Amino acid sequence: MIDKKIQTPPAKTPKQKYIYTKGGRKTAIAQVRLFIKGKGNFEVNGKKYNEYFVREILQGSFLDALRVTGHQNDLDATVKVHGSGLNAQADACRHAISRALVELDPALRPVLKAEGFLTRDSRMKERKKPGLKRARRAPQWSKR
Repeated sequence: MIDKKIQTPPAKTPKQKYIYTKGGRKTAIAQVRLFIKGKGNFEVNGKKYNEYFVREILQGSFLDALRVTGHQNDLDATVKVHGSGLNAQADACRHAISRALVELDPALRPVLKAEGFLTRDSRMKERKKPGLKRARRAPQWSKR
């Protein structure tokens, strides 16, 4: 019998220290790595945030937590987000970034809490009911 030497690949080590958090909105889930020493580079699913969130209102929602705390230019973030639509994805990113900022500096908690960025928006789509077309939309009624 021949002895084969089993080699395990070296573990990937991050180049910089980062804070990992998750955030959510509807069915969107965002996983954020917030890098402590950065220059304001934000990446969402492998693209720059302004290429992924094309509309300005979504870009604003994504950056809200950083803008409120004044960390827009001194941190980097990479985000993986999936599920739901772009609106909910931007809010999920904001939620995860807010959580990461609180982990970075607990003194930011009151500011982010007052803005409502730390509360996960629990509103979900209402389920479809039997006999209806959607959750509340009834079929058209005809008298005769």
